[in-house]
Amino acid sequence: MVNHYFAQHPKSKPKLGLIRTYLRRRPFEFLTASGVFSKKRVDLGTRLLIESMILPEKGLILDVGCGYGAVGVSAAVFNPHLQVVMVDVNERAVWLAKQNIQLNNVSNAEVRQGYIYEPVKDLTFNCILSNPPVTAGMQTVKKIITEAPVHMKVKGLFQIVVRSKIGGKRLRTLLEEAFGSTHIHARKSGYRVFISEKQ
Repeated sequence: MVNHYFAQHPKSKPKLGLIRTYLRRRPFEFLTASGVFSKKRVDLGTRLLIESMILPEKGLILDVGCGYGAVGVSAAVFNPHLQVVMVDVNERAVWLAKQNIQLNNVSNAEVRQGYIYEPVKDLTFNCILSNPPVTAGMQTVKKIITEAPVHMKVKGLFQIVVRSKIGGKRLRTLLEEAFGSTHIHARKSGYRVFISEKQ
């Protein structure tokens, strides 16, 4: 797919847009553009993850596959004591996420460009959050799950949202294999948020 949002260099010309929304009863604005995922609204899966995510009191958070930054920016706003790192392979998404950090007056977040954990191989996290790019292929999603424990501190929480009908059972098996166990933390509108803890 030429204009796939998981591409490093989107081919489409950037048509900018602005999303105004409330998340956990707080107002947010997100600059978006063509060539990134869900450019017209905060999609239902991302919204469910944001509304239900469990954040530590302090520490380092990773939003992997951040897109324009809705999850990472929200986490940074909800807990200013956290340091949030957002990662995406898509250079346009990275630029947008940086704009959205400024747009929402966030001082405790940064964005790095690269493939999954490559840009943060020097860090270990207290929490990893992801709305994974399922349409990029199961191998990409598998890598996000199976390599997560290597980049996490003990007792760190891995939280991922998936569509129940698209690989839900397969991803649950991968989570159980990677972490030893998992459970459904939230579900709504055909989406599920799974949480696993690093032992």
